[in-house]
Amino acid sequence: MRRLRAFALRLLGFMRARNSDDEFAAELASHVALHTEDGVRNGLPPEEARRQALIRLGGAEQTRQSYRERRRLPLLEELSHDMTYSLRVLRKNPAFAIVTILTLALGIGANTALFSIVNTVLLNPLPYPHPEELISVHESKANFDQGSISYPNFRDWQRNNKTLAALAIAHQRRFTLTGTGDAERLPGDYVSSDFFSILGVKPVLGRLFAPGEDEIGGSPLVVISAGLWARKFASRPDVLGKTITLDGRDFTIVGVLPEDFDLTVGNFDAGDIYGPIGQWQQPALKNRFAGLGLHGIARLKPGVTLAQAQSDMNGVADRLAAAFPEADHGVRANLVSMRQSVVGRVQPLLLVLLGAVGFVLLIACVNVANLLLARSSARVQEFAVRAALGASRTRIVRQLLAESTLLALAGGALGLALAAWGTRAVLKLVPVPMPRSSDIHLSVPVLCFTLLVSLGVGILFGLLPAWKASRPMLHETLKEGSRSVSGSRHRTQDLLVVLEMAMALVLLAGAGLMIRSMIAFSRVDPGFDPNGVTTFSLAAPPSMSTASPDAVRSYYREVDRGILQVPGVTGVSMMNGSLPMTGNDDEALFWLENEPKPTSTNDMRWALDYIVEPDYLKIMGIPLQRGRFFTEADNNHAPNVAVVDETFARKYFGNQDPIGKHLNLDGNSRQVTVIGVAGHIMQWGLDNDASSPLHAQIYLPFLQTSDSDMSFQDGLGTDVVIRSRGDSASTMSDIQRALRQMNQQQVVYLASSMNQLIADSLAPRRFSMVLLGIFAALALLLASVGIYGVISYLVSQRTQEIGIRMALGADRGHVLLWVLKQGGRLAFIGVVVGLGAALALTQFMARSSMLYGVRAYDPFTLFGVTALLGAVALAACYIPARRAMRIDPMRALRSE
Repeated sequence: MRRLRAFALRLLGFMRARNSDDEFAAELASHVALHTEDGVRNGLPPEEARRQALIRLGGAEQTRQSYRERRRLPLLEELSHDMTYSLRVLRKNPAFAIVTILTLALGIGANTALFSIVNTVLLNPLPYPHPEELISVHESKANFDQGSISYPNFRDWQRNNKTLAALAIAHQRRFTLTGTGDAERLPGDYVSSDFFSILGVKPVLGRLFAPGEDEIGGSPLVVISAGLWARKFASRPDVLGKTITLDGRDFTIVGVLPEDFDLTVGNFDAGDIYGPIGQWQQPALKNRFAGLGLHGIARLKPGVTLAQAQSDMNGVADRLAAAFPEADHGVRANLVSMRQSVVGRVQPLLLVLLGAVGFVLLIACVNVANLLLARSSARVQEFAVRAALGASRTRIVRQLLAESTLLALAGGALGLALAAWGTRAVLKLVPVPMPRSSDIHLSVPVLCFTLLVSLGVGILFGLLPAWKASRPMLHETLKEGSRSVSGSRHRTQDLLVVLEMAMALVLLAGAGLMIRSMIAFSRVDPGFDPNGVTTFSLAAPPSMSTASPDAVRSYYREVDRGILQVPGVTGVSMMNGSLPMTGNDDEALFWLENEPKPTSTNDMRWALDYIVEPDYLKIMGIPLQRGRFFTEADNNHAPNVAVVDETFARKYFGNQDPIGKHLNLDGNSRQVTVIGVAGHIMQWGLDNDASSPLHAQIYLPFLQTSDSDMSFQDGLGTDVVIRSRGDSASTMSDIQRALRQMNQQQVVYLASSMNQLIADSLAPRRFSMVLLGIFAALALLLASVGIYGVISYLVSQRTQEIGIRMALGADRGHVLLWVLKQGGRLAFIGVVVGLGAALALTQFMARSSMLYGVRAYDPFTLFGVTALLGAVALAACYIPARRAMRIDPMRALRSE
């Protein structure tokens, strides 16, 4: 307690330093005056009496210093003096201070912006109670490690596991809202009753689904989002109990979710409408063979690990496989931590970008260290004088560290302002949905990060220049003047430039390989012609939900005719099943005609299916290699036919002609005859198609869809693909008007050109390429500034030597080459060092599947970036070299 009180008194004394100094000076002066008067009374002359008084008091300055040490905090006081002096010194050198602060602001600001995203997305826990207990649940089966779960399996998993506190499923879909204005297509999900309670989500109004309300045949209830509540019901509390019409059916509103609920995991995406899974009128929902896009979430029981839960669920799956071998043979549950499921898609991208921007900060810091070292070299005489007057080495180092820390803090403050803008810019540019994007802001941890980085930069990268400058050769420096600079300091500056060049080469190599990969992608043939092709989804009028199969077929024919009448449209096809480049896939299970029917669906052969109309191949520009494609005659009254792609034909028929062969399709137990072979298309995207396990493709006639499937019981949506001439946006507007004229309650949504879909599939790679290119350009700029500064300093320090060389006969060309040789030597060493680090980086990029169509050690790229870096370095050296050429020998010698 006594020490705490003493510290408080010292702190108070430090804060009242000026007043206490004045008071102590007045008191000390009064004591000196009293002792002086006593001396005069004793017969001493006034001057001698004052001298004896000061001696008796121990010296005025010593007494004052002793008082300060006892009554204040000397370390803080000295630090305050250092900062004040540093500010005064930097004010006298505004150009140096501005360049240094801007350099640091770029590096610190970029790092702070990305750290604010990484902190929220990767480091902060998920915003749910006990997030470590949350997992996502999938069905592992043939071709899919994280496949969809059948509804009967979900119920059995829910009942029979011993390690999960709760298990729920969800299915993402869209609903047509009518009765509140124009018909509108809303995003939403069907969920089981435990879904929101697992996440700990509480409604802001009303309630969530109770146990049993998610069973098939339950009441039509719905929970809505806060956004829909505000938009359609003006946030009125009497919304509870009201009915809304979705897909032609009335649902009763029982609750409203909070505004900040935002989750994307598995096949769940936060939307506006949430209904009980039992209200999904999918005929195959009770089928144990059908996955139907259902994915789950669960909460582990307290103390249970993910591995223990996985082992338990494996046992449950084994028992189900024994009980239902036809459906569940080879089926397992796949449990993944919720954090991995939520951030897994963006984690590699964020880490790569954080590493790249960290390199930029390192280069900026090395550049600043070089500037500080050059500046301290110019002040070597000042430090020598201070050392001669008694300043210790520690005192000089502390003063220089105060200057570098002050610069770093100023750079950090400016960088924080840049980060506030940069965070918003990065979020707008990120091509994939960023989890928890609404939570990303400059929080307290981010501010602490910026402060620590700024202090770290100021201390770590100011320490080397300070240590070098604190060892002046007193005799030589005071004798020779400011031109005397040690060779070790030159070597240190050279080393820093080499490091800058090496790190710049690493980033240039990474950006170069990403550019080469994107060029390789531009040459990839997707298997179809995307130019002029547009795809969109069409929601039929709710009145069609109870229409007969023949009425549905008539509706589709009417839609086809309406779209074909739109000016510029040259072809249209309805389609179900898989859609290239979108991630929407559907599979047909089959066995060959000469094979017995497999005992389990998971032992059957799999192919991507495309259920299309006769114009589909022409619209997509897919080549027909053999046979024929569908015609209007291939309808529900004609023999069942199919067209396979070249991969299917090669895999399942080898060298045989597939035309006329028969395939047995599972599900509807029908046999189809192969009538043609089409070219292969890249379903999974230009970059992922080769690595996907499922490549075989089969086309089935849309007109031969069975009566049981030719209905809107599962929902009102259908995909449409068209080919058109002219502007696709204006064509889509005309199509929307034409379809609205047919029926006001049908809705066109999710329209996109096929070129845009291809571009979107490559957007993450393009985003990485652009940011790496920006960081590489910054690194190149900083490295060129660094080598320019070193060579300029070299020329200024060796003016006398250059003058002597020219006086002895060296022409201007030799001087130019000599200076360029100094810069070229540093650039060459930096390139050699950087090539080794660049190869390590490119190998990592190759292992992370970031490269395509180019080797990690691509000689063209490495040579190109090396030549670019060398050219920029020589260009940076040319300016001081030209200045050296123009030195007047006589003036240079006289000035020394």
